[in-house]
Amino acid sequence: MSLLSTVENPERPTLDRVFDLEELDRDLYRAGLVYPDQHALYGGQVVAQALLAAGRTVDAGRVPHSLHCYFLRAGDASRPTVFRVERDRDGLSFSSRRVVALQDGEVICSTSCSFTVPADSADRTVTPAPEAGNPDDLPRWTLPRLFGLESRLPEQPYPGASWPTRLWARTTKPLPDDPLLHAAVLTWFSDIASGTSAFEGSADLTATSLDHAVWFHRPLRMDDWVLMDLLPHTMAAGRGWYTGTVHDATGRLGASLTQEILARPRRR
Repeated sequence: MSLLSTVENPERPTLDRVFDLEELDRDLYRAGLVYPDQHALYGGQVVAQALLAAGRTVDAGRVPHSLHCYFLRAGDASRPTVFRVERDRDGLSFSSRRVVALQDGEVICSTSCSFTVPADSADRTVTPAPEAGNPDDLPRWTLPRLFGLESRLPEQPYPGASWPTRLWARTTKPLPDDPLLHAAVLTWFSDIASGTSAFEGSADLTATSLDHAVWFHRPLRMDDWVLMDLLPHTMAAGRGWYTGTVHDATGRLGASLTQEILARPRRR
């Protein structure tokens, strides 16, 4: 059953296909999307699919609360990925899952996911959303490998960065009212840029993701504009670390993230 309201060109990957998981057996899923890519399989795709697989094993009404993944091996975009879910615990308020993503029988990514029952509480945010203009008035930006997402480029906080650290994005088609799907699309988007690109000399380094974490504070609709803002913190011992936030167009903080990357001199 299609996630989107219309059918896109079947000759190129679509958002539908990214989040189309086949259930092979209890707690075992396969992502059939394959496509040619000169680079390794995009890590954000694997983590988003892992979250979706985990979410299909929890009770209805429980929504993603957080995830933390470790990238262990480079994946191949031209091969299907299998996801095996372990049901660690189902409590009164939280459900915990572990997911391994496999290709050729080897683990390429290991992800821990937490789901919770929505609750009412005090709602406060200390730091406001960064100023980023109206996305409808900003220039377009092409997002690689994010099929079905469009992006706008606001003024950058680090003009010398080798890659943008502040981006607007939304899906090009409406999405169903499914919090799990919107969280998965947000996760997919959250890995496309790197805050370490703001460091001097970053253009001369390769940036390979080591681990990635996301906390979901408030529900966001990914078919409306969201703003991702990344903040570099440190580069040491061949590794770089940054944090980030994702706000909606009204300034609500929907998610926070962090990532560590392996930085190595780029081969000439």
